[in-house]
Amino acid sequence: MVRLHIGKGLAFIVWATIIFFMVVTLTFPKWITIFYPQPHRTIVVDSAQRYDVDPYLIFSIIRAESGFRTNARSAAGARGLMQIMPDTAEWIAKQRDIKGFDPADLHDPQTNIEFGCWYLASLNKEFAGRLPMMVAAYNAGSGRVRDWVLSGQWDGSDQNLDGIPYPETRQYVKNVLQNYQAYQAIYK
Repeated sequence: MVRLHIGKGLAFIVWATIIFFMVVTLTFPKWITIFYPQPHRTIVVDSAQRYDVDPYLIFSIIRAESGFRTNARSAAGARGLMQIMPDTAEWIAKQRDIKGFDPADLHDPQTNIEFGCWYLASLNKEFAGRLPMMVAAYNAGSGRVRDWVLSGQWDGSDQNLDGIPYPETRQYVKNVLQNYQAYQAIYK
């Protein structure tokens, strides 16, 4: 019989490693939610259901756009959780027949998420449910995405994200789609 002789220090490291991996494995769903949270869950789920949009997509966009900060404001002027531009929000308000809309309302989670879900539902319809195109249009505008596809610069697929001409939009789409996969894996 062959006996292995390992020192006490090495034995401690081996046992500590085994225990660490057991704790990580057993608590995986709990600690990973720190990186993929669901703040404003009720508002997101209600708005997503109202407009037939996957709530995990909404969380993915919020994570990419604002890092869940309600007071976020981009250099270009986009506001709130879903980083909606005031001009886009005014157009949404007009489409929804909302009187007296104030762009300052975009910092209110209810208004911002509601408008963002409505807009994504509109993009979903416009792009026939093609997720990469919807996400790209959310970032760069639907006119640009249509131009890219019609000109052959991008085929609109997730297999060819490198074909997106704008580096910022390309990275944004990759980020949102990765977030979306993570949210689905963790919460479904």
